[in-house]
Amino acid sequence: MIARIFIPIILAIVLPDLYFDQHYLRRSSWRTWWKRMLWWLPSVILLGYTVALASIRNFAPDDLSWLNIYLFLIGSIVAPKAIFALCSGAGLLYSRLTHTRHNWGNLIALPLCAFLLYLLVYGSTLGFRKLEIRHIDIYSRELPKAFDGYRIAQFSDAHVGTLTGSRRRIITRFVDSLNAQKADAIVFTGDLQNMQPAELEPVHDLLKSLHAKDGVFSVLGNHDYSQYIQTDPATKMAHERETISRERQFGWTLLLNEHRIIRRGKDSLVIAGEENDGRPPFPHRGNINKTLAGIAPSAYVVMLQHDPSAWRRSILPRSHAQLTLSGHTHGGQIQLFGLRPTMLSCKEDYGLYLDGHRALYVSAGVGALIPFRFGIPGEIAVITLHKLP
Repeated sequence: MIARIFIPIILAIVLPDLYFDQHYLRRSSWRTWWKRMLWWLPSVILLGYTVALASIRNFAPDDLSWLNIYLFLIGSIVAPKAIFALCSGAGLLYSRLTHTRHNWGNLIALPLCAFLLYLLVYGSTLGFRKLEIRHIDIYSRELPKAFDGYRIAQFSDAHVGTLTGSRRRIITRFVDSLNAQKADAIVFTGDLQNMQPAELEPVHDLLKSLHAKDGVFSVLGNHDYSQYIQTDPATKMAHERETISRERQFGWTLLLNEHRIIRRGKDSLVIAGEENDGRPPFPHRGNINKTLAGIAPSAYVVMLQHDPSAWRRSILPRSHAQLTLSGHTHGGQIQLFGLRPTMLSCKEDYGLYLDGHRALYVSAGVGALIPFRFGIPGEIAVITLHKLP
């Protein structure tokens, strides 16, 4: 992970301290060499930490606490320094252009840095532990009458490898909350693990306890294909088979470009599960034709697809699926004033989207590889289907 953005991180660590050294440390009581060494010491340590993490072959270390500590230090030390240096530098330029003595950039930087620290602490603690139940109503004329009021509880992006130690209570809470909805079906839309299926063993009994009238249905997400470990293809394939086996041991119906038909008398509803259909570098395993083979055009289809970008790319033009449920984006994990970073890369990044009589719901998920959420809590989506006359 760190290797992908190695250069920007190094620049973010070094450049602010160069600015402070040039404009402040040399002109104050800090100008003695040992005091300046004390100032630079955290950055030197972080440089070494960065190099060590970047040298790891896998996407992230096996013990994620090393990554979490690193990201917390980056957020609490490097980011405030960078913001202060940017504001101070802009204020210094403005004061020189206007021939004023005061650097107003310093005053602007202080509340920004304070807010950043609040965002970091809250998002890493209370924000990540928060769980909401969202109720969504879907209306359709094509829904069979017997399924009017049918309820589907969706959860996504559990990333159970992150939910260890004190965070294990998050898993217990969302399992209890899912069962409490008494939905007709529970669906999981991918990313159960971070990197390896061994993460699933400690939560086996909890996930096995999920139950619904028509069962628990799931699909794989990009993290479930073991693509984030650097090893030979045979080992990756073995890990993938183990992940598939474990989900089935939970009693879930894992759909690999497959579908299942649920019946109510003479009426029926299709729950289809397409494998991950992502854009590079994410896995592209989806096969919409295979997933819906033998399904009549008049059938009402609920499509499970981890990556929401597949909705416009392949599901809308190549199928008649009326409702698609996705995850993957985590809602950006941060939302300020209604803005999320995933809006820059995803047209449909969070919430309900409509295209004529067809709908997509993108879940914010429950967990994440990085334990942080601000303004976009983990969620369980309870989707109720309604038949229009």
